[in-house]
Amino acid sequence: MDLWELIVREQIRDTVARYNRAGDRGRFAEMVECFTPDGVLVIHGEHEHRGREALRAFFSGVNASAQPGFTHLRHCVTNLTIDVDGADAASATAYFQVITDIGLDHWGRYRDRLVPCEGRWLLAERSVKTDGYTEGSFFHAG
Repeated sequence: MDLWELIVREQIRDTVARYNRAGDRGRFAEMVECFTPDGVLVIHGEHEHRGREALRAFFSGVNASAQPGFTHLRHCVTNLTIDVDGADAASATAYFQVITDIGLDHWGRYRDRLVPCEGRWLLAERSVKTDGYTEGSFFHAG
């Protein structure tokens, strides 16, 4: 593996970590900045959100629609696997678990496509598949 590929991999790890940490803190502008200007967020079973303005609106709406009462939110990302396809494209997959006041709230998978943009490697597309919810989840009605 060449040095440039190691640098790409670390920049991708940084983007994934910054996205989740910003979400945990409710810093939606920082989450949006992890995407390219025309980046896409695909939530399985819901609509696709394309571009930073649509992403900003979506993240703000998720916060507003979450059930009141929780005091903390922590995304735990595991098994991050990165495939560097060249100097201008990479993909990554990972599992996530979300911890709230009730403990494990929900869990699932990320599938990402990343590209170099604005001096970093940013999400051109993030696909989120939630595999399950704990009874009483703050983010799932039902």
